[in-house]
Amino acid sequence: MVLQGDDAAARPRLGRAPSTTHADLSHTALRLFMERGFDATTVDEIAREAGIGRRTFFRYFPSKNDVPWGDFDRLLDGMRDHLASMPDDLPLMEQLRRSILEFNRVPESEVEYHRRRMELLLHVPTLLAHSTLRYASWRQVVAEHVGRRLGLPHGDLIPQTMAWTCLGVCLAGYEQWLGDADADLLELLDEAFRLIDERIGTEAIQAHRGSHASRSARG
Repeated sequence: MVLQGDDAAARPRLGRAPSTTHADLSHTALRLFMERGFDATTVDEIAREAGIGRRTFFRYFPSKNDVPWGDFDRLLDGMRDHLASMPDDLPLMEQLRRSILEFNRVPESEVEYHRRRMELLLHVPTLLAHSTLRYASWRQVVAEHVGRRLGLPHGDLIPQTMAWTCLGVCLAGYEQWLGDADADLLELLDEAFRLIDERIGTEAIQAHRGSHASRSARG
């Protein structure tokens, strides 16, 4: 078979198997980003290093900006399902803590790659705008769960406040993790979430639910 176009240009080097899985392509790109810088690395360079064509790259990732996020959409679906499986008698903050910790759990073999991802996502200006969209999707999952649990619209103040709070806790934990090579990410996140004492907000939440019900009845 004769390779044509970009697939011909991306013919893998002898003795080197092409990277054709989502994870392998992500790892290849992350290595190049750390070696050359995110902005200086092109899609063509990633594809060539992985031994695939440019068109094949876009079957795995919509854009270069999506690469540091890995398989984010699948993980987000997993967090949504995990939250939905939580027993009703478990306190809301505990439901969120357990599900978010599970979302952030990575195999030992992926830890170093995960550090590279988060270094890029938190510190590369080019990625910040794209990250805002991803964070919004993450917060949406949290807000929807809180809204269902409290009987409120997910766009209401309380679900949105809790979603933003959870995101802030995660980002604070990640910054600490990136600054300490010996730190354990899940331990940091667990400690941070336990700083949020649900009892502090229980009365306020109940009062807000009552206020929301009164407004809905009037409107």
